[in-house]
Amino acid sequence: MSVSSPASDAGYVLYGTQGSGSSIVEIGLRWCGQAYRTVHASSWEDASAQEALRALNPLMQIPTLRTPEGEVLTESGAILMHLGLRFPAAGLLGDDERQRDRVLRGLVYIAANCYSCISVIDYPGRYTTRTDKADHDAIVAGTKARLHHHWALFADMFPGDPWLSGARPGALDVMAVIVSKWSGSRKFLEEQRPAFFALLQRIEALPHVAEVCAKHWPPKPS
Repeated sequence: MSVSSPASDAGYVLYGTQGSGSSIVEIGLRWCGQAYRTVHASSWEDASAQEALRALNPLMQIPTLRTPEGEVLTESGAILMHLGLRFPAAGLLGDDERQRDRVLRGLVYIAANCYSCISVIDYPGRYTTRTDKADHDAIVAGTKARLHHHWALFADMFPGDPWLSGARPGALDVMAVIVSKWSGSRKFLEEQRPAFFALLQRIEALPHVAEVCAKHWPPKPS
């Protein structure tokens, strides 16, 4: 099992914050048994390493990952692809070409159709020249409806057999289980695609996934 290493640049360096997409990359790094350290950084937290993040990624999007060789990787799906190709024994991209193609298709689908909706929902003002709350609320409502529609289509196209990535869980399972946590998608799927919702629960119970989820979304005190 890999955990966040001491403040050393010997391994991967992950820029991110609590409850964000950086959790996807943390799972991937642990899955591949790679040492890493985390740097608290995001565009919306002033008390974080914003300048360091900006220097690596002008968009200031997280996750941003620096490799042991000093290369910079962005985009959760691309980072999972990098890890799957660099550490094939971990099985993130499946065990054969057919499974790999399925995983790659699904990763890009989630990034393009689901993950992309989240920033619109979180920052509707960026996507309109109007400034009144009613217009922003309408954008949020419409985008949430579209997001949930995209998840319904995904559930229909990618039934777990037994996992989203194929014979064993992999990168597609990681991406889906985290991105589906946001903007009411889990509640929608529980009601509209209960079998897929149950699959997400199975994925979340996997050791590496459960460890990272407990770190990013700690249980609320009873």
